[in-house]
Order: sequence, then C-alpha cells, then structure tokens
Amino acid sequence: MTLHVPFRVVKRGGRKELQLPERAPQTRRSDNTLVKALGRAFRWKRMLESGEFATISELAEHEAITHSYMTRVLRLTLLAPDIIEDVLDGRHGPELTLPRLLEPFPSGWTAQRSVCFNASI
Repeated sequence: MTLHVPFRVVKRGGRKELQLPERAPQTRRSDNTLVKALGRAFRWKRMLESGEFATISELAEHEAITHSYMTRVLRLTLLAPDIIEDVLDGRHGPELTLPRLLEPFPSGWTAQRSVCFNASI
C-alpha cells in the first residue's frame, strides 16, 4: 500500500515548513520570527517615546545591534493594523516573511496591503 500526501517544503522565518495544498484545511500558526520582530519594534518605539533613550543610535548601542537594522525593524510599527493582526494571528501567507517586511514598503496602508500580500516585493 502506498499513501500519497501532496505537500511542499518552504522556508518561512528561517525554518522549513510543510505547506499543504490550498484546498486542505490548515490550522493557524503564527510565524515566531515575525511576531518577535514586531514585539521588538513596538518595545523600542516605546523606549524612544518615553525618553529612556534620546536617539536610535543610543538605543541600538544599548541593544548591541546596528543602527540600520534597528531602523528597519522600527519601520514595522508603521504597518497597517490589520497586517499586524494577521501576522500575530498567523493569517498571513507564506510570502510574508521578515526579510520581505524589512525591505522598504509604502507608507499608505492601502498600498501596504497590496505590497505585503503580493509576491512582487
């Protein structure tokens, strides 16, 4: 007896994941890499807004990361609220990864939706 299960292996958030066909029921699972990056972005934003650190450079030095990486992650706080909710709830597609979100994206929320959920970033 041979059992055939259609699936493919995709890289998502730095790990390999099985992706079932579109018609197969799928459980929601959030991408820990994206969730962690969003958490850091909002924590860093809060630290800057509270006056705990005067500049992004000071905060980057304190966190022992590069200034450029911090600014790219901080941009995640400008994402449309529904995109953030989709990431936290695991409702986003496999095309939405941290490296793609760290690339420049439009400031308008409508434009973000078309970019974030379109494979043409």
